Amino acid sequence: MSRYDSRSGDPSSYRDRRSGSGFGGASAYGGSVRPLSSRRDYDAAEPPRKLDLDGLTPFEKNFYVESPSVAAMSETEVEEYRKRREITVEGRDVPKPVKSFADVGFPDYVLQEITKAGFVEPTAIQSQGWPMALKGRDLIGIAETGSGKTLAYLLPAIVHVNAQPILAPGDGPIVLVLAPTRELAVQIQQEAAKFGASSRIKNTCIYGGVPKGPQVRDLQKGVEIVIATPGRLIDMLDSHHTNLRRVTYLVLDEADRMLDMGFDPQIRKIVSQIRPDRQTLYWSATWPKEVEQLSRQFLYNPYKVIIGSADLKANHAIRQHVDIISESQKYNKLVKLLEDIMDGSRILIFMDTKKGCDQITRQLRMDGWPALSIHGDKSQAERDWVLSEFKAGKSPIMTATDVAARGLDVKDVKYVINYDFPGSLEDYVHRIGRTGRAGAKGTAYSFFTAANARFAKDLIVILKEAGQKVSPELAAMGRGAPPPPSGYGGFRDRGKGYGGSRPWN
Repeated sequence: MSRYDSRSGDPSSYRDRRSGSGFGGASAYGGSVRPLSSRRDYDAAEPPRKLDLDGLTPFEKNFYVESPSVAAMSETEVEEYRKRREITVEGRDVPKPVKSFADVGFPDYVLQEITKAGFVEPTAIQSQGWPMALKGRDLIGIAETGSGKTLAYLLPAIVHVNAQPILAPGDGPIVLVLAPTRELAVQIQQEAAKFGASSRIKNTCIYGGVPKGPQVRDLQKGVEIVIATPGRLIDMLDSHHTNLRRVTYLVLDEADRMLDMGFDPQIRKIVSQIRPDRQTLYWSATWPKEVEQLSRQFLYNPYKVIIGSADLKANHAIRQHVDIISESQKYNKLVKLLEDIMDGSRILIFMDTKKGCDQITRQLRMDGWPALSIHGDKSQAERDWVLSEFKAGKSPIMTATDVAARGLDVKDVKYVINYDFPGSLEDYVHRIGRTGRAGAKGTAYSFFTAANARFAKDLIVILKEAGQKVSPELAAMGRGAPPPPSGYGGFRDRGKGYGGSRPWN
């Protein structure tokens, strides 16, 4: 018997793995658990500080048992399936993708939640990501927003937790998910609560902008899953309200956004306190050099799965319109556009600054439009209220800074308007990705001024890749021509279906 099976002598100290679900028993535990003492088994930027590896208990992380139907797939069938779903994989011993939820071998209690949620088949990232994650190997996942990646790492996390010893008093979490914003962290927590409830897995969400008291109490009671923004988590660690000694499953969600926001030092500080033989899942929508460099330092021998292309591209379900106008024309253009498209559907309008966000929202409300705003200076209670009003359709227009650009999962956002063009093409792709989610269609409008001319060339590439029309004016700016005179304006080729002026009543 290997040392990893020694726990069988005291089964009461472990979670009930719901035998027969495909995740219990010695046969599910393969040889992918790396010895704790081998420095070759991880590639850290700096050696972990103040960690006594010899005192850490070995843990299980390979739970994948290939189903007969998946095993029966030929290499040709696997290649055809990946090609059809635009899945690219890298790494050694890459598992075959699964075509159905039953193929994954999830426990019954997880499958029941999947059925209840109304899911028909795994998304592309889930199809390939679940077998990878369940095998216990490190994983890099590159997929656009709205691709189902949250469940791609949460469901294996639930299986991982259920295979570990139960928490003892003073223990920190088993699963740690780092996210760049409060909004994304809260949404991840909602999914964790939904799918972890049947296993009685406790979770908490740690983020700034709200009192620490309730979060501290959750941590002191003991939770298996912590979803956190980096800054507040470091506060909790420095105050000794929790520790990361039990973390064996680490998720970095939207790593590119966290680096954009300057969280690199905080991420390094957090990861340095986690055992190096952990399983790490590293998720990003884009793959710039900074994100790649960080992955090399935190991951060992990872699988890599790319959905679509690693090159920056927009969701093809979104129609994109770019209007070249002057700064002074923006508000009037916005009102005309709202009159054209407003039918009670949710409309998300992005601004560059908090001040601009408040000013435009105030002006819209004075003009009779049902608008609310969300940005970083608002209290968490106010942000939650604005989001709930927007989600419920009571206030179908929401203005926002980039705090809402990534991870904000509001169903049925029909239109995104870039009142101010963002400061990078990555942010452009993520902003417009708030519409066209989960297979729905969406439309994005962007106001593009002379100040944005440096983005014209790369924007044209994104538009063409998505099969969108490029106006002659934008094409000229892409070639370095000066922008058209300030009198120019008007969206081109808006197509049918936006008819008539329909002001909000």
